[in-house]
Amino acid sequence: MANLVAMLRLPGNLKSTQWQILAGPILILLILSMMVLPLPAFILDLLFTFNIALSIMVLLVAMFTQRTLEFAAFPTILLFTTLLRLALNVASTRIILMEGHTGAAAAGKVVEAFGHFTVGGNFAIGIVVFVILVIINFMVITKGAGRIAEVGARFVLDGMPGKQMAIDADLNAGLIAEDEAKNAVPK
Repeated sequence: MANLVAMLRLPGNLKSTQWQILAGPILILLILSMMVLPLPAFILDLLFTFNIALSIMVLLVAMFTQRTLEFAAFPTILLFTTLLRLALNVASTRIILMEGHTGAAAAGKVVEAFGHFTVGGNFAIGIVVFVILVIINFMVITKGAGRIAEVGARFVLDGMPGKQMAIDADLNAGLIAEDEAKNAVPK
């Protein structure tokens, strides 16, 4: 029994390197659970506040970094903060759609305060701000998808000369026939 209790004390048993290895998958599972499970409004408020503070910290560190290698983890941090923001958007949209009929504070105080600050109590301003945000998000997503497609195409094109040379070498060595070489070329 004592061995079982000792084994269940994870922080004492796991080394710091093991915690570092587990940190990524644990964060991803937490973010995915935020998207699937309904969150109470006060937890959503805490997570929005944490997200805002984290965004400000990342911005300040990125602005005041002297050398690029000082903030080498920036792409990873940016990915996780983007996933956190996406999960918060899904969770807040769910709570607004499920509990919005109960009042303005149903989605939490942070969402309510941001809504009052942005819209200012005017329905027309809210529609204009919503349209502007939709257009900006559409442009960002479109540019991002285009960039991802460019990078993917570049990787494919960079690999093609090597594939062609390998096919030519196999053909010259007699390992494959001419028909096989023609069919092996990607179309």
